[in-house]
Amino acid sequence: MAAFTCTSRPPISIRSEMRIASSPTGSFSTRQMFSVLPESCGLRTRVSLSSVSKNSRVSRLRRGVICEAQETATGIPVVNDSTWESLVLKADEPVFVDFWAPWCGPCKMIDPIVNELAQQYAGKFKFYKLNTDDSPSTPSQYGVRSIPTIMIFVKGEKKDTIIGAVSKSILATSIDKFL
Repeated sequence: MAAFTCTSRPPISIRSEMRIASSPTGSFSTRQMFSVLPESCGLRTRVSLSSVSKNSRVSRLRRGVICEAQETATGIPVVNDSTWESLVLKADEPVFVDFWAPWCGPCKMIDPIVNELAQQYAGKFKFYKLNTDDSPSTPSQYGVRSIPTIMIFVKGEKKDTIIGAVSKSILATSIDKFL
């Protein structure tokens, strides 16, 4: 079964940016602007305008499409680097942690499945979500290289890891091993 993962973060910005770099031959500036066009169905279009000044007048216009996913509305509590130890490692019940990011398409794909499982296993398992952009040190500590990554912890020890957007039955089978 194929699993979908996100391995790199696309450039996302909500404002115009200006970068200037100086060199002996002149200065280089880049302005990035973002817009949402009606024909793009809500996708933001990134427009970069680069120019080299002093001895030449060169400008380049580059366009690209950025898919920017919104954060999911979920009832699953959030864990971060500062609350990791108290909520996950010192938990009395087994803990299911979903490592995700708001820009990750496969993370959005499994979000409804994770929400269903959280309701199904309420009282038997604790469920948390960790945004890898907001809390980068915990994923690094546990070797998370692709998202979505699901980890199951029992008494503070990592017992299972599932990488990628997988089916509900695969996630449920992993949970059932630790009940």
